[in-house]
Amino acid sequence: MRAILLGGGLSLLISLIGTRYAIVVLARRGYGQEIRDDGPTTHHTKRGTPTMGGIVIILATVVGYFTAKLITMQTPSASAMLLLFLFVGLGTVGFLDDFIKISRQRNLGLRSRAKLIGQTVIAVTFGILALSPALADDRGKTPASHSLSFIRDYERFALPTVVVIVLIWFFVTGFSNAVNLTDGLDGLATGASILVFAAYTLVNIWQNSQSCALESGAACYEVRDPLDLAVVCAAITGACFGFLWWNASPAQIFMGDTGSLALGGALAGLAIMTRTEFLLLIIGGLFVVITLSVMIQVSVFKVSRASGLFRSVFGVKAGHRVFRIAPLQHHFENLGWAEVTIVIRFWIITGLCVAAGLGIFYAEWVAGIG
Repeated sequence: MRAILLGGGLSLLISLIGTRYAIVVLARRGYGQEIRDDGPTTHHTKRGTPTMGGIVIILATVVGYFTAKLITMQTPSASAMLLLFLFVGLGTVGFLDDFIKISRQRNLGLRSRAKLIGQTVIAVTFGILALSPALADDRGKTPASHSLSFIRDYERFALPTVVVIVLIWFFVTGFSNAVNLTDGLDGLATGASILVFAAYTLVNIWQNSQSCALESGAACYEVRDPLDLAVVCAAITGACFGFLWWNASPAQIFMGDTGSLALGGALAGLAIMTRTEFLLLIIGGLFVVITLSVMIQVSVFKVSRASGLFRSVFGVKAGHRVFRIAPLQHHFENLGWAEVTIVIRFWIITGLCVAAGLGIFYAEWVAGIG
């Protein structure tokens, strides 16, 4: 537990102080945010705001975690190292995207194919290592499993390794892009991430106290390194807290794709290694809904343009849009909602999703011992 408190506290301090320094350095170098032309007009005033602040979140997390392990004289676990690999790896992909935007003074960084290739390399490498018997503990448990999971593994549904790696790839790329889509308003993605990572810190602590390695039973959890994963979670939560001080409206710095891809990938990695993949869809419900809004918008727009039958059945025009603009948060901006109002209400929605997810998690454990 000391490592969890140290990791979170140190990351918070490093991020709080480091972000202030990063604002000065990035502004001096002219590393400012480019704004999409088809977005809300109110965002044009944000052009030039320093971006790539995700570098601070990543550095604060890594330094906070390893310092906490050094102080407590504990050895980093395989699960924590894999999670940090995913976190830093996807952050690197995001950094390249941000750097290209800045250097070429445009709102388009890496081409979508290049970005997907980078995400795929990191996700597949993570999947292969997480399933490797070489990283199994003395009970034979690897960081990831071959089974589908909601709150624990459904061992009856064990899948071939290739299928599992494909699912891991889908989950990692999906959630890294989901947080990226959510990062459109001052403090929105940062605040939502704090709540979700804090929830996973509690999940990991509970899984550690009820681990099958301590006492086997119907309700115990077969997770390889839950307590060390909690240290990483606490470090990310603290880093996001420190960053939010400067990222809250009016934001003095943006995390950019560097931060959003890293945070989304870390969420996916946590869900995979804690055997709670489908539970993340509830806890991280805001990210899911915002991603769905984009998918619905694009799908309806393309189908309505291509299909006369679709237009006649649903009574829509060619090129119909369900939302005024996607992602969802910008739709509400176009309806006239103030940015701060949207952010706070979306934080509340995230809090409700987290409460629902943790409630289901605890209720399942209670039912398991009943």
